[in-house]
Amino acid sequence: MNITSLRLLRLREVMHVVGLKKSTIYDMIKQGTFPKPIKISSRAVAWLEDAIMTWINMRREMGL
Repeated sequence: MNITSLRLLRLREVMHVVGLKKSTIYDMIKQGTFPKPIKISSRAVAWLEDAIMTWINMRREMGL
């Protein structure tokens, strides 16, 4: 595992990278079609950059 895969992205950055709004991201998480965040403190979550990049690549391969 390299250092890039360990980078944590907060919601604002995830929204910017994937081009989706907060409500859409959380709806997709509920549907099981978007990576779940990990809890980084009692009130904060983040996503592994590697998980987000994998999701983007899968969407590209599917032609979405």
